Parts: sequence; structure tokens; C-alpha cells
Amino acid sequence: MRDTVVEIWNSVRRNKLRTCLTGFAVAWGIFMLIVLLGAGNGLMNAVTQNYEGVNLNTMTLYGGVTSMPYGGLPEGRSITLESNDMKVLESPAFSSHVDAVMASIHYTATAVYGKNTVSSYVSGVYPEYASSNGIKITAGRFLNRKDIESRRKVVVLTDRLAELLSGTDTDASAIVGHNIRLGNASFKVVGIAAADMSSDSQQSYAPFTTVMVQNSRGKDVDEISFTFHGLETEEENENFVDDVRAAVNVRHNASPDDKSAVWIWNLFLEKMQMDKSLGILTTGLWIIGLLTLLSGIVGVSNIMLITVKERTHEFGIRKAIGARPWQITRLILSESIVITAFFGYVGMFTGMIACELLDKYAANNAVSVLGESVMLFINPTVGLDVAFQATLLLVVAGTVAGLFPARKAAKVRPIEALRAE
Repeated sequence: MRDTVVEIWNSVRRNKLRTCLTGFAVAWGIFMLIVLLGAGNGLMNAVTQNYEGVNLNTMTLYGGVTSMPYGGLPEGRSITLESNDMKVLESPAFSSHVDAVMASIHYTATAVYGKNTVSSYVSGVYPEYASSNGIKITAGRFLNRKDIESRRKVVVLTDRLAELLSGTDTDASAIVGHNIRLGNASFKVVGIAAADMSSDSQQSYAPFTTVMVQNSRGKDVDEISFTFHGLETEEENENFVDDVRAAVNVRHNASPDDKSAVWIWNLFLEKMQMDKSLGILTTGLWIIGLLTLLSGIVGVSNIMLITVKERTHEFGIRKAIGARPWQITRLILSESIVITAFFGYVGMFTGMIACELLDKYAANNAVSVLGESVMLFINPTVGLDVAFQATLLLVVAGTVAGLFPARKAAKVRPIEALRAE
């Protein structure tokens, strides 16, 4: 064993530059593979966190504009959803899949508390809105059914809005139980919700029925959402969406096939498609990383071929004095494995350091996408198990890369080798 290590060291020392360049190609391949996998993990972690706490089995309807004539009415008509549209979703035709149905109204109002005045985005919602949208209560409570039924003038504020109204020197939760003015009406604060990173961090939530009366909206609503169950495949979701759209369209005298009259956002289907895209992306990153790694493996094979050619005379002498083919093969394979293993682990550790730097300086930063702040990278790192598996794969590939040169060296005939210069 010691003799083998000495021989490998002497061989590497005689060809420092060539070995280092080949090793760099190997290290660069595993480095890129680790960094690409880390970036992919960061992207998947960000997507997972952006959906954290949100009920994915949720669909939301929005009014649109008709794109085709129907029932003697022209195209281009604006469709406004009404609270009575909720009855369509609550009908027996959809009861096998639909759970809770809720409507929402949104508007901007001035919030006043003491001497502090802040602009707030007010949403008139149902209690189920909190679980559907992942709203986390940090103090007090969210809206309940009694608030809806009694049309109570109560409100839940985001912690950011509560801080602005309370003042920086006051605990935001201290505002719970106090009255604030929203527009022209007084509301009692019953809870504080954690604000997200979106532009609506100064949000407030009030009972839907209260807001509807306060704003004299009649039956018009901005959106209708509902939770559902029993729709597992993409085809089932798309068929159900078409059925819901057709039913609502007909109620507004629009063609059942008009997809522009009523827009439906299916969060479950969106997440399903996102997961599929991320799966394709991860596969692509693996392919790119492995192809980059392949270039290093080819380099190892080439350098071993050159080594065999340069040491042909030496191998001939070894075989002439009794060395067996397996001993020659083992020597070449050992050198190939040592080069790939050493530089592979160098590339692995530098890649993991690069992922940690990416996590420190590039991750956990929000960017604006369609007016919403979202996270693109969260914890873009690779676990030690994956890193060691990738490096082990590299070592196996290095072994295979050295196999052909090793077999070539083992087949060298002593008489021909001794003639070689």
C-alpha cells in the first residue's frame, strides 16, 4: 500500500501542471454541480415558503369582460360579480367538491388613531379568509361568524399598520381593544395579523357584511373564493373550473364557453404546475452539472492515457521481472481514483462554501413580481448526503475513466515495451 502511494505521488509530482489542470476540471465540475443544486433547492424552498400556511385547495373568481356575443347581447360587456353568485357555488351541483364559499370587497381608506393618520387597504372578508390566505394572528383574534351575522364594526390590523397607528415607541398589540377610524366609521380593533412583504402590508380586515353596508355596494363584490376537496388531477381541476365558469357566466347572461367573462384563479392547479416546472428545472440542473462534470472525467481519462504511454518502458520492465497484469491495472486505477477523489472533494467543499455565501448575501431578499414581493431564494444549500453522493458518483466515474488506460497498460508486452523510447 505504501509503495503504491509513493508511486502515485512520484507520478503526480513529475507532472504537476498537467495533473493540476486536469484536477481543476474535475473540481470545477463538482463545484458547478453543487452550486446548481443549491440554487435549485433555494428556489424550491422559496416557492414552498411563499405558499406556507395558505390553503392550496382554493379557487377565486373575478369579473371580466365578455369576448363573444350571447343571448342577443354584444361582446365587450363588463361582468361584475355579485354576492348572489355565492349561491351558485353552494348549489347541489357543486356541493360534492365545494366546502366554504366567501366573498371579498376591497377599498382604500384613511385610518386614524389619536394623532396618527395612515392610508390603509381595507378588505371586507369572511372568517375563512384567514385560513385560505395564510394569515397569522399575533395578538387578539381574527373575525368570526358573529361579526358577520351582527355586522359588527370590528377590524383586524396588520402589525405594520398597528405600529404606524400606535407610534414607534408603543407596543403594536396595545392597540387591541381600542377604536380607530376607518374612513367615516369607527371600528374596534380585535386582532393583529402578521404582515407579509407585499405592498399591502398596511392591510386591515373587517367583516364582509359590515363593509358592504358601509360602502353602499349593493350586491356587487370584488371577488368570490371557495375551498374545495376531491380534485386531485390537473384534468379534474380544469373540468371543474370550466363547469363553475359556465354556471356563473350563464347567470350573468354570458356564453358558458366565454373564458374572459369570469376569471378563475386555481391556486391548487398553479401549485401543481409550479411543482412540475421545478421538477423539470431540477432535472435540467442535474443534467447541466453532470455534463460539466463529464468534461473533467474525460480529462482524467486522457491524462491516464498519456501516463500509460509515457511509462510504457517502465511497465515493460515491471512485467519482465514478474509483475502481474492486475498489479499494473491497480496502479493506474489507483492514480485515477486519487486524482478524482482529491480534486472532487476540493470542488465539493468549495461548492458548499459558495452555497453558504449565496445564502448569506443573495438569499432571503424579496423582489417585486407583478406588484407583490416574493422570495426567490431561501436556504440555497445542499445537504452533506447529496454532496457526498455526488462526489462518490465522481469517484466511480473516475474509476471507469481510468479503466481503459489501465487495461491498455496491463496488455503491454514486455518485449515491445522495452523497445519503446
